[in-house]
Amino acid sequence: MRTRWRPGPAEADGPVLISVTDFTGNACDLPSIYQAGLSLRRAWPDLGGAVGLWLWSKPLQRRSGSVSVWKTTADLHRFVAWPPHVAIMRRFRTRGQIHSHTWTADRFDPTEIWARTQVLLSSQQSADAQ
Repeated sequence: MRTRWRPGPAEADGPVLISVTDFTGNACDLPSIYQAGLSLRRAWPDLGGAVGLWLWSKPLQRRSGSVSVWKTTADLHRFVAWPPHVAIMRRFRTRGQIHSHTWTADRFDPTEIWARTQVLLSSQQSADAQ
């Protein structure tokens, strides 16, 4: 399950950086985590360097996360250090396990991004099960 694409202010007119987060936590925390993600999503159109974002969730697996697309690594790092993001991470960091993956692509291709994301999420689920 995933949200609709939320565009950011940056144009996807060249190489992009893709960031995938995967948080596994307690079922009782998932609604709060999802609401926190939605609050960040609302700010997306104003985040410099953000091409766009999807939020995703696998409630039966107690997993949720994001797939964000950026112009540069520096843009992603600015977001990671952004005070609202830092506050959310501090709030939930001890309530589960988070994994993140990044890669670059020559261009923004949503189909390719989701195909690779599905592989990453499946392999992470397999690794966590061992």
